[in-house]
Amino acid sequence: MTLVKTKIGRRAFIRNTGLAGGGLVLGFNWLASCKMTPEQVRSLPKEWFELNGFLKVGDNGLVTIMSPNPEIGQNVKTAMPMIIAEELDVAWKDVIVEQAPLNTTIFTRQLAGGSQSIRQGWESLRMAGATARHMLKEAAAQAWQVPFSEITTKEGQLMHEASGKSAGFGEMASAATGIEVPEEVELKENTNFSIIGTDIKNVDGEKIVTGKPLFGLDVQREGMLTAMIVHPPAFGMKYKGMNAESVKSMPGIKDVFHFEVYQEDTEKQWSDGGGIPELVAIVGNSTWECMQAKKALEVEWQEDSKLESTAYHDEALTALLEKAPEQPARKDGDVEAAFKKAAKIVESTYSAPYLAHNTMEPMNFFAHVTPEKAELLGPIQTPEFLELTLASRLGMPVEKIDVMMTRMGGGFGRRLYGTFAVEAAVISQKMNAPIKLVYTREDDMTQGTYRPAYKVKYKAGLDEKGNLIAWHVRGAGTNDDLIFENRFPAGAVDNYLAEKHSLQTNVTTGAWRAPRSNFIAGAEQAFMDEVAEASGKDPIEFRLELFDRAINNPVGEPETNDYDPERYAGVLKLVKEKSNWTSNANGKSRGVSAYYCHNSYVAQVLDLEDGDGMPKVGKVWCAVDCGIVVNPLSAKNQVEGGIVDGIGHATYSALSFKDGKPEQSNFDRYRLIRNTEAPKEIETFFVDNGIDPTGLGEPSLPPIVGALANALYKATGRRHYSQPFINERPPLVG
Repeated sequence: MTLVKTKIGRRAFIRNTGLAGGGLVLGFNWLASCKMTPEQVRSLPKEWFELNGFLKVGDNGLVTIMSPNPEIGQNVKTAMPMIIAEELDVAWKDVIVEQAPLNTTIFTRQLAGGSQSIRQGWESLRMAGATARHMLKEAAAQAWQVPFSEITTKEGQLMHEASGKSAGFGEMASAATGIEVPEEVELKENTNFSIIGTDIKNVDGEKIVTGKPLFGLDVQREGMLTAMIVHPPAFGMKYKGMNAESVKSMPGIKDVFHFEVYQEDTEKQWSDGGGIPELVAIVGNSTWECMQAKKALEVEWQEDSKLESTAYHDEALTALLEKAPEQPARKDGDVEAAFKKAAKIVESTYSAPYLAHNTMEPMNFFAHVTPEKAELLGPIQTPEFLELTLASRLGMPVEKIDVMMTRMGGGFGRRLYGTFAVEAAVISQKMNAPIKLVYTREDDMTQGTYRPAYKVKYKAGLDEKGNLIAWHVRGAGTNDDLIFENRFPAGAVDNYLAEKHSLQTNVTTGAWRAPRSNFIAGAEQAFMDEVAEASGKDPIEFRLELFDRAINNPVGEPETNDYDPERYAGVLKLVKEKSNWTSNANGKSRGVSAYYCHNSYVAQVLDLEDGDGMPKVGKVWCAVDCGIVVNPLSAKNQVEGGIVDGIGHATYSALSFKDGKPEQSNFDRYRLIRNTEAPKEIETFFVDNGIDPTGLGEPSLPPIVGALANALYKATGRRHYSQPFINERPPLVG
């Protein structure tokens, strides 16, 4: 086995992960593992030995590996243990996976968001596995009285070739716990990976399809009551009164009361954005009884601030785009002069509506708050920050608060914001009883934390030869400034200007899958095609010329730009090759797009077909550069999910308001993509470059919107500037 020494020493490792030899693992078993074989069940270890906070080895060689980050469907509960198992050098069949509890001493960044779980955990996870392997080897060397350097490992076995001695990890586990954590450990060369880079099925897969308890909605505790909430019908309203007493007498109802989610002195975290601060709680024996009481409850609300509508927001965003900000986000060259001498100018404006998150699993959380402690359990992307907020809101030391994570039935950014868990805790404290808070679909869709509404204006100038000489982008969003000023084509155009605005509103917004990128990528790439057409050049060749400029003669300092132009161009060349690109291959209407976000590069080609007079997506080719792919099976699933999600929301979805009240409250009026509307085929290609892993859960969504818009133009002869595209309902061109 070829190994490489890590540059991180023992002290840094302990500081970064909170590990020490023989450290305690705070696992909990009801949420536990992948399915074990009958042989493993019959021979469960009599004793477990904790080698560090990430893993423990049984006396029979089974290894339990903790997955530290919240599982939101991105399959980190499989991928993170794969990384540890790789460096430990254990056979995957002998691995049991458990969801780790929240423990900020042992684990770092226990957060699901920004496609950063694997990227941020890559080094520490490898170190955890390698450290345990080192300690097992040292234990064997001491037991056999042979040099440490002569001990080898393979699939959970320790071997000394010269003496012929061997032992399983389980036989040395007890002795290994007494070994000092090493100053340095050796990591495998990438070429020697045997688990990383292989297809491993989801460790929770069987439990999911057979309905085993994994999700927050599955939580059941003795004496548990159900809680539901009522919030104002429109943004900008506050509580006035209600007919609580008549509802309290309904069957199964325990209490009905008004409460404030946060008190004035609550020390809030960034994850406490969104939601509605003033609510009414209904507490009863069952969800059904609470829902009946909710129908009977009459709550009076009064206007607290100006009620807003999306019509107002659209007008305000448009007005912002006509104003130059006091300071541009980035300016290269003399943009004004370049436009004056341009032979051709192209201008376009793009817009997108608010979007709801609509997680498949309704929002929910369990809480049991007593004077002595607070126990919380549920689907949350930001447990660390929730714990801090709860300490402040409940007036309780953080040491007395226990936040545990269930698997999430979707998140897409919605469960970054832990307001719903705080609500559950406040209700439990008031009732002095264990509570499971459950939202209806209408509760969630009408309470905010939406994807912001956006609008962006582009202007490009071309010279007589069709070369891009000027680029101006000005964008605005509700509660968000939208523009990434240092992304492509920054650094590839001599005269470049990026400006951004934010419109503050009382409609609460938050991160939605691939924040900002989910809109700006599609707008940018659609405009890029429009400019390429004006230049008389093939869309891919037009982009590649710009990347060549950024590679060979970049504008400004290259390190200022967020992207690597060689990797960016690489995925575009790869998708061109794999799709056998021409702009109108075999009579199909084709669109291309490429985008960089979450530290990864994605390029896509999309083919449209005629589906009974309407364009229908046939096939999508997708090239991805996200560094080392830990689990190709899971990676393909994530890419395909992002593509379907992007096509669906750009084509069908919108959330609007009237007098501050959401006009869509369930799927009867909020349109999602259907099975028959998904691409017939998606083919994904990963760049094999050996670079440490980067983001993957989000990067495939943003560019597909541009590829779809560009293909629609080929199919219909019309550019699409406003989402959802379905509103324009263009017929296929002849």
